[in-house]
Amino acid sequence: MSAKLALTDTLPLPQTDVRIPHLGLGVYRIHGSQCTQATLAALQVGYRHIDTAQFYGNEKEVGEALRQTSLPRDQVFVTTKIMTPAGSPQATYNKIVDSVDKIVGTDGYVDLFLIHSSRSGPAGRKELWQALERLLEEGRTRSIGVSNYGVAHIEEMKAYAKVWPPHVNQIELHPWCQQRQTVRYCNNHGIVIEAYCPLVRNNKDNDPTLVALARKYGKSVSQVLIRYSLQKNWVPLPKSSNPERIASNADVYDFEISQDDMGVLDYLDQGAAGAIVESVDED
Repeated sequence: MSAKLALTDTLPLPQTDVRIPHLGLGVYRIHGSQCTQATLAALQVGYRHIDTAQFYGNEKEVGEALRQTSLPRDQVFVTTKIMTPAGSPQATYNKIVDSVDKIVGTDGYVDLFLIHSSRSGPAGRKELWQALERLLEEGRTRSIGVSNYGVAHIEEMKAYAKVWPPHVNQIELHPWCQQRQTVRYCNNHGIVIEAYCPLVRNNKDNDPTLVALARKYGKSVSQVLIRYSLQKNWVPLPKSSNPERIASNADVYDFEISQDDMGVLDYLDQGAAGAIVESVDED
């Protein structure tokens, strides 16, 4: 991976003309005006990708930042997610449309809409996907994908999906949880891989291997972890509400982790045991 990575980098989504920014801001557990201000701070630094969800309870606040920024709508990539069906195909579709309306108004669109979880069962997953396909057909989203899906879940979609493969799979990814089977499958099918919890929620800030590498490169442990994700060609979504930390998390383009040191980080993998939220790799 070249050191020429830049904050403006984007990746193509499969079978579309849509490109997703390579680095995004996650806003999980950031609420109210703090969420709006964090989003604006990220946009000011140069982020062009914001990741929210119905479950986060802050879609409206992300939308408020979009209204306040001077950036044109087509220069900010916005993702949201739906967790569970709403009881019928129409009710599920309505629930999805409500999210879009909260973020960008009744005549707007989001850039990516994901199924947030695989846990609603085969019928629920089908209902959710077909609602997203309808949203895509109607132009209220530019791309659709999944989150926390393993290989079997994505294969299952072939039986009913008009849009396949999903454009994105967002899963937990960091050195201690690398989900190699799912990553390999997504890479083989051109599915863009998004990494949530790329900073391991700061749980590994004192890990001696990570600390030693941060010292070697003159960077923070968070910057090393984000750079690791970028060099894996994942789309990391570091979360912060602190403007200084938001800026620091984007300051990862003036160094490159060597191939040997990428291997050192790869060696930290603990498989499913390394997950702090969810592992989707099948045993």
